[in-house]
Amino acid sequence: MTRDMPAHPSRFEMLADAIRRYLAMHPASSDTVEGIAGWVVSAVASATADEVRGALSHLEARGEVAVRHAAGGEPVYARTDAMPAIGVETLRIGVDLGGTKTEIVALDAEGRERVRRREATPREDYEAIIALVARLVRDAEDACGARVGSARVGIGTPGSLSPATGLLRGSNSVCMNGMPVKRDLEQRLARAVALANDANCFTLSEATDGAGRGADVVFGVILGTGVGGGLTVHGRLLEGCNAIAGEWGHNPLPWPRDDERPGPDCFCGQTGCIETWLSGPALVRDYRHHGGTDCESTQAIVAGAEQADARCEATLARYEERLARALAHVVNIVDPDVIVLGGGLSNIARWYRSVPGLWTRWIFSDRVDTKLVRNVHGDSSGVRGAAWLAR
Repeated sequence: MTRDMPAHPSRFEMLADAIRRYLAMHPASSDTVEGIAGWVVSAVASATADEVRGALSHLEARGEVAVRHAAGGEPVYARTDAMPAIGVETLRIGVDLGGTKTEIVALDAEGRERVRRREATPREDYEAIIALVARLVRDAEDACGARVGSARVGIGTPGSLSPATGLLRGSNSVCMNGMPVKRDLEQRLARAVALANDANCFTLSEATDGAGRGADVVFGVILGTGVGGGLTVHGRLLEGCNAIAGEWGHNPLPWPRDDERPGPDCFCGQTGCIETWLSGPALVRDYRHHGGTDCESTQAIVAGAEQADARCEATLARYEERLARALAHVVNIVDPDVIVLGGGLSNIARWYRSVPGLWTRWIFSDRVDTKLVRNVHGDSSGVRGAAWLAR
C-alpha cells in the first residue's frame, strides 16, 4: 500500500506564516516592512522586502493585517485584532466614489490612515453602488475596532447635489444622476453623511494637512480629463448657495486673443470654457491644431518639449500662458494665499516656475504673494478630503 507524500508548504505560504508568528510575538503587534523582513529572513532564507510586501498584501486582502500610514513615516502593518479601537469622536471615514473605482480610507484624529481599500465601482447599477459604499464603511469600522455606526462619513463624487432638489447632478456614473444619493446613503448607514464633489474634496484635503495647510484661503485646481476647482476659507469649504463655488472650469478663458474666439465647444453647452483649453485632451488637441502629428498624449508632448521639439515646446508655452490668465482671474476675485494644483497635469514641474512669472501681467496688484504649489497627497487627496468632510 502506497502513502501520499505530505504536501510541502510553498515559499509564499512559509512567508505568510512567518509574518503571522512575528506579529503575534511583537510587543506592538505591528512593524514596518523592513522590520518584518529583518526577522522573517531567519525563518525563510534570503527573503526579500519585495517578497514580504507581497505576503503582507495577501494577508491584508484576507483581513488578517491592516496598514497604517503615519504622517511622514513608513507604512506600518499590524494584526487587525491588535489594532487599537478609536473613539466615536475621532474616526472619520472617507469614500471616493468614482466612475471606475471606489476607494475608502479611515483617518484618526491626527489624520493617520488606519484603513485603506479600493474596489471596482459597479457599472450603471445604482443599488449596487449604494450597497458597496455601505459594506465598505461597515468593514472599515470593524477593522478599526469601532462600533458599527459610530464613525463619521464623508463621500466624494464627481457630481454635486442640487440645493433645489437634493438630487445628484453632473456625475459621470449616469445611473446616479437624478438620484437622492445623500438620502439613500444616510438611510442605509443610519447616520448623517457629508457629500461634496471631487474637486472640493481635493481642496479640503490639501487645505487641512497638505500643500495649503495653515493658509487662510486656498483655491484647489484639478487639471486632468476635465478642469475643476474648489475653495476653502479658514479650513472650511465654501460651497455657495447654488453649490457651485469653485466651478472655475466653466468660466470663459479670460483675456482671449482673436484666434481663441469663440473657442471650442464645451459639453456644458457653452464655448471657450477654461476646461476646453486647460484639460489634458485640450492640450493634445491644441498640439494637433498647430500641426503636431507625432504625439498622442500629454506625456509625449512634455517629453518632446524636454527634447527640444519646437512644436511640443510651443504647445506647452501656449498652455502655461493660458493657465496664467485663468488663474490671474481667480486671484483678482478671491485673492487666495495658496493655489494648489492637482490632476495629471499638475505633475508638470515647469508650471510652478513659469506661471507665477506670467500671471502678474493680469493681476490687479503691484505685487503678488499668492503661492502656486503642487499637491502633497496626490491621488489620495480626494478620498482624504472626503474623510475630512465628516467633521
